Amino acid sequence: MEYLDLYLVHWPISSKPGEVGFPVPKEDLLPMDYRGVWEAMEESQMLGLTKSIGLSNFSCKKIETILTFATIPPSINQVEMHPVWQQRKLIEFCKAKGIIVTAYSPLGAVGKIYGSNQVLENETLKEIAKAHGKTVAQVSLRWIFEQGATVVVKSLNLERMKQNLGIFDWKLTDDDYDKINQIPQHRLIPSDFWVSPQGPFKTLEELWDD
Repeated sequence: MEYLDLYLVHWPISSKPGEVGFPVPKEDLLPMDYRGVWEAMEESQMLGLTKSIGLSNFSCKKIETILTFATIPPSINQVEMHPVWQQRKLIEFCKAKGIIVTAYSPLGAVGKIYGSNQVLENETLKEIAKAHGKTVAQVSLRWIFEQGATVVVKSLNLERMKQNLGIFDWKLTDDDYDKINQIPQHRLIPSDFWVSPQGPFKTLEELWDD
């Protein structure tokens, strides 16, 4: 390819040079050079190698760090987001900074080794879906859309692809929002594979700034 439409820093962490694998061995985890990495991202955009640059899995504090020296601010922050993990604080922060939030695993990443069915099996979302004649997936995607976020969906099923597009001709009600706002919140993808007693993030709280 001659260029990318969007180039993201996947995680706020680095590893020792060498063969790339996942998960990264914990002894190879290193702190990321935020300034050096972001300057290289900016150079990629200025050279025309990518149209836009952004972040993924960055908390408010870590975005603030980038913004202290960025000459080109991040266009996007891609994070786990769905009605079970609503990211309210992060969404408001990114809106204030002009950064678009993109939701990954909007249905809980069912079937993945790190995924969960807690979105698609949520009783509140089932109730809302039934009232609208929609699927739980459509309710979750519609909710994300109404937050002003973009969404990354993944399906190889033609019927589900059509359903994913069927979220634009209806709206959630105030009563729906009252119910969704009461859903207990927790991450479904904590990503503790980046946590190590010897690494830059010794606890999940350090990784996510919780």
